[in-house]
Amino acid sequence: MIAKLYGVGRVLKGKLCVPGDKSISHRAIMFSSLVKGKTVVEGFLPSEDCLSTMDIFQKLGVSIEREGTKLTIEGKGMEALEAPAGSLYCGNSGTTMRLMAGILSGQTFSSVLFGDESLEKRPMGRVLSPLSKMGAKISAEGEKCTAPLKIEGSALKGICYESPISSAQVKSAVLLASLYAKGETVYTEPSLSRDHTERLLSAMGADIETRILKDGKAEIHLRPGKDLHPIPGIFSVPGDISSAAYFMAACFFLPGSEVLLESVGLNESRSGILDVLSNMGAKFQILNKKTIGGEERGDVLLTYGKLRGTEIAGALIPRLIDELPVLAILATIAEGETVIKNAEELKVKESNRIRAVVENLTSLGIPCVETEDGMRISGQDGIFPLKGKRIPSFKDHRIAMSFAVLGLLCSKESPMEIEDAECISISYPGFFKDLEKLLDGNPEVC
Repeated sequence: MIAKLYGVGRVLKGKLCVPGDKSISHRAIMFSSLVKGKTVVEGFLPSEDCLSTMDIFQKLGVSIEREGTKLTIEGKGMEALEAPAGSLYCGNSGTTMRLMAGILSGQTFSSVLFGDESLEKRPMGRVLSPLSKMGAKISAEGEKCTAPLKIEGSALKGICYESPISSAQVKSAVLLASLYAKGETVYTEPSLSRDHTERLLSAMGADIETRILKDGKAEIHLRPGKDLHPIPGIFSVPGDISSAAYFMAACFFLPGSEVLLESVGLNESRSGILDVLSNMGAKFQILNKKTIGGEERGDVLLTYGKLRGTEIAGALIPRLIDELPVLAILATIAEGETVIKNAEELKVKESNRIRAVVENLTSLGIPCVETEDGMRISGQDGIFPLKGKRIPSFKDHRIAMSFAVLGLLCSKESPMEIEDAECISISYPGFFKDLEKLLDGNPEVC
């Protein structure tokens, strides 16, 4: 699929409810399957990645019924998952594979996790190392410590592990495995990565505590043994701030734009993009802020205005790692230079996102330099309209959506054309539909 985007002469206006948070949707299925009893989830994201997680738990014997964005999950309990009849397919989802590695390591049966071509090129050693220290019998069958992952369920023990990177996927894999371990697990990371796992486990009764140390490191303590219980009432998933990010950015590409994004997740470990927008001088307000099920959410009202370049680095990076490609796109219209540093993690996503962004921007004539751990983008006042061309998405959903936003600088006569745009369904199946409705001035898209 080739998507064509343009925005010259148009304006972004209206109200939008972005789809449910992908990270929380994964965890809603996983954790609700591990407790005994029924959980009702509303706002679930039915993307390809999250459906991969749902399919795996159904193959492990869990009853899950889906009606649109509503799930009814009959949890079996931690010890009652069933041995799968065959290998378990994770699709393109690194979250599914890495978190399932933690859960399956503590089972009494063997299993194999595999994924699509892209996922089976992504590094798994970062998960295998701490799990192996816990006593997990897990091996990577692919080249360079990549999937498929072969797991023989075994007895696990708690460990003290200091991770060299801040990664919610690695952290969650270890914490989930520690539920099955004997003894306390203490997990330390350089700075706090997204903490949906910790919040949800706490809400379900786990004995878990997060401490922020003087040097900025995050230390998570989990002591197994407490019975977990289902989330009472309705488990409501907030809107995904990573999906909202594209519309946050798009608002500043078209003069006169104003967008209200409703019920967006504002978890502090995920809201780094709002800090960056503030540093760039963006006009926005947070309205109707509230906390449900341990997760903050609120409405974000954005109004068009001029932006300035900034530096994005350090402890900010784990709080906006998925938003960095679209922030790089936003930097193209900011006054001055924007520098992204300490973002090596972008190299091992669905694509090398540093290189993908730099190559595409350079091909469009926008000055951008790849660095060892990020990039430097020179804001280009006066590139409106931009002469569009056909560019690769690298089959990466976040690259495709980011350059769709840049396409708003193009005219109908010279649109941006994005190859393999169907990859967007991995996280946001209705992205183009929602974008077009806002461009048509639809007052409400919910």
